[in-house]
Amino acid sequence: MTTPSKVDTLAGPSSRREERKVLAGTLVGTTIEWYDFFIFAQLTATLLSPLFLAPLNESDPGLAQILSFALIGISFLFRPLGAVVAGHLGDRLGRKAVLVMTLVMMGAATALIGMLPTYAQIGAWAPIMLILLRILQGFSAGGEWGGAALMAVEHAPLNKRGLFGAYPQIGVPIGMILATGLLFLLNTSMSREDFTSWGWRVPFLLSIVLIVVGYLIRRAVAESPVFQEMAARKKESKAPLGELIRNHKKPVLYSTMIFIGNNAAGYLLIAFFIAYATRTLQMPTPQVLLATTLASFGWLIFTLAGGWISDRIGRVKTFLTGYAIIFAWMIPMFALIDTRNIWLYGLALFVLTIGLGLSYGPMSAMYAEMFPANVRYSGISIGYAFGAILGGAFAATIAETLLQATKWTGSIGIYIMILCVISAVGVVLAKETKGRPLGVSHH
Repeated sequence: MTTPSKVDTLAGPSSRREERKVLAGTLVGTTIEWYDFFIFAQLTATLLSPLFLAPLNESDPGLAQILSFALIGISFLFRPLGAVVAGHLGDRLGRKAVLVMTLVMMGAATALIGMLPTYAQIGAWAPIMLILLRILQGFSAGGEWGGAALMAVEHAPLNKRGLFGAYPQIGVPIGMILATGLLFLLNTSMSREDFTSWGWRVPFLLSIVLIVVGYLIRRAVAESPVFQEMAARKKESKAPLGELIRNHKKPVLYSTMIFIGNNAAGYLLIAFFIAYATRTLQMPTPQVLLATTLASFGWLIFTLAGGWISDRIGRVKTFLTGYAIIFAWMIPMFALIDTRNIWLYGLALFVLTIGLGLSYGPMSAMYAEMFPANVRYSGISIGYAFGAILGGAFAATIAETLLQATKWTGSIGIYIMILCVISAVGVVLAKETKGRPLGVSHH
């Protein structure tokens, strides 16, 4: 007979102080990780094609925009590799060591992007070097989320796993607020010429400061109690990936499906809307960046709420509510954006964040509850990485291609609605996980 481990019967860590350190440590890393990612995604929407794809941008700006959005997607293709490596190390060596490693790697790649010569300076080598640094970013992002999610959920009291698990999730909107807010300040405080010549480098270089802060906070966090228990019982899987592929194919498939719709809709907010509003609708960039920043506060609030609500009504109901909102809002949202009115643009984005938050907040807890402890890091990281490839990786590229082909924004709405249905099916198939034991079961 399987009995619950002491991890599941404890009220959580021994002190409030340790709880706060864990939540700060998981939040700071994902915030920095996503700040790095968003700076790139948002500059892709406005600036990177003239800087790094100069000849193409002059001859075919539409194709240059599609290709620069594809640069966002390239890094996602290397996330599963990062997830496999970090998952393997995280299930063998512990959650903490891998978290520190991914954070430093991401920061180094971001800072180096800020130092890159442009196409005008070194020709075709500029986009090649940019692609290599994006690959490094993708590799580190593949391992970051799984470790942060597990540190939060495995330290959580049983009845607060959803809420604790929402902390690494709100790193996404906070990273977005930092990135968009900083770009807004730079866009309004310097001339367009200065921003294009050197100002765009500032957000990338600032990543160095964030990395130092993140490293110090992460080093102070204790190892996950579940991993400590595994180590004490010598139950670390010798090959987590092999075990995962042999015995846990369904949870990997379901976790992939669950994330697709949320990640695709999220990447419209992160990258596509900014490009569409400023380039196609000719709305002023500072206003669009400010509206996006304000909408990100909605994303933050509703993500925390999603985690908390899932502790009350369950993960499945919370997810399905979020996906229903995204599905129902898609066509009206684009109708509001197309008015070119900045207030209606802001409202369109804000309502979208309600659905995004409810279908993102419960994710850490649900994913952790879907896998046994010895393959958990590998399982959730790989499911998340594949979901990101099929969801957000090329969402902006597909949206731009659909827009150029159909000249109707509703076609993008329909594409996201289809993905939401796929994700809802994944949620239903995965079944309710709330309250499942997380510790190392023993006989």
